[in-house]
Amino acid sequence: MRSTRSRCRDEAGQVGGIEAIVFGLLILVVGVLLVSNAWGVIDAKMAAREAAREAVRAFVTAPATDEIGAEQIAHQAALDTLNEMGWTNPSIVITKTQGAFERCAVVTYEVRIPVPAFTLPWLSSGVTTFEANAYQSERVDPYRSGVPADPDGPTVCDGQDQIPAGP
Repeated sequence: MRSTRSRCRDEAGQVGGIEAIVFGLLILVVGVLLVSNAWGVIDAKMAAREAAREAVRAFVTAPATDEIGAEQIAHQAALDTLNEMGWTNPSIVITKTQGAFERCAVVTYEVRIPVPAFTLPWLSSGVTTFEANAYQSERVDPYRSGVPADPDGPTVCDGQDQIPAGP
């Protein structure tokens, strides 16, 4: 006679589910990696916007008397802003795309930050880097002293209140 207290040691009644936990964790880890990469691109875009704003602001308010000095001040202001935000990548590009160091000139600065894409062997889109870029424009004050004026241009900005949108 068989005792009712004895246990069977076979797989009868085994329910699947252990592999679901493993695959669930795998999907969670991959999802976290993709979201963190997306957040890196958003962070780079915010840093590029701040650096472009600081560069153009430093250019139009530079205590320099020539364009080369103003460009150096603007470039350094953008680099300082990026360094404060933790972006020290040497492939960051800061360029003045429009304007000159003269009264009423509209000056535009562009900042481009390459962000490496996180790649997984089984999930590849062919993209190796994303590029976060930002433009900022500002007009040089028409009444500021120490800034050369356009000899052919007006002494005041002809009532031009609008700054054109970036390229």
